[in-house]
Amino acid sequence: MDTHSLTVFMAVAESGSFSAAAERLFLTQPAVSKRIAQLEQQLGTRLFDRVGRRIRLTEAGEALLPRARQVLLDLEDMGRAISNLTGRVAGTLRIGTSHHIGLHRLPPVLRRFSREYPDVRLDIQFIDSEEAWEGVLHGDLELGVVTLPPRPDGRLRTQTIWNDPLVFMCAPEHPLTRHPALTLDALTRYSAILPSPATFTRGIVEQLFHEQQAALHISMSTNYLETIHMMVSIGLGWSVLPATMLDEGVVALNVDTPLPVRKLGVVTHPGRSRSNAARAFLEILQGDDAGALPPPS
Repeated sequence: MDTHSLTVFMAVAESGSFSAAAERLFLTQPAVSKRIAQLEQQLGTRLFDRVGRRIRLTEAGEALLPRARQVLLDLEDMGRAISNLTGRVAGTLRIGTSHHIGLHRLPPVLRRFSREYPDVRLDIQFIDSEEAWEGVLHGDLELGVVTLPPRPDGRLRTQTIWNDPLVFMCAPEHPLTRHPALTLDALTRYSAILPSPATFTRGIVEQLFHEQQAALHISMSTNYLETIHMMVSIGLGWSVLPATMLDEGVVALNVDTPLPVRKLGVVTHPGRSRSNAARAFLEILQGDDAGALPPPS
């Protein structure tokens, strides 16, 4: 059994397809099939059930999956530790971040990093903060620059980089703007447009309304804050968005219940070696220039 076979096995298991795994690994489908067949022969058991074009893990495959992932993570961790001894900042740095942070917070950091460390290849995945969190947890990403969860999770190490105040907002012509002061109960009489239920930001808003025993009326949900901003600006409902998104298209509402400050920051895995590239990126991210980034125009 070799690490390449385990890598192929992981790719097939995660993608659910031999052809998708081949595309991910830049191999031919017959090469992927051959690797899996060899691995099954070595282990003396089938790892996948093939039903038409669909495949699924057998009981043996399910048992192998976490062990294969751990072996590959341990090898990657060992490679990082040895590579770090040279002091060279190079290789691939895999980062996950949300679209909003990637658009409004990271550009100056990425610009400086790419200029100072041209030998590093940045592999940036623009995904939901919750997906990036899981990616770091399972070793698919080395760093996540994300909205931090409102409640601590000891499985990952977190550090706040930016405070991101949230604001109730709506279009200038929305009926809510006629009231100089509002309660949460008054907001429930109108449609809200909020991030998807699984997001940390949605959880913050729902918890606030739950504590006040107020029932939200949510008409639409999406994970893209820029899309929510657009729908709010044309009068389709009110929302809770970062204060940095206030512009001529939306106005802040004066609500008597304050919103908590959303925390944006970095997550890393406490049990894995950090590459030189990750260390360099974090130094820039944590520096005075990063902490004092101006709000987006």
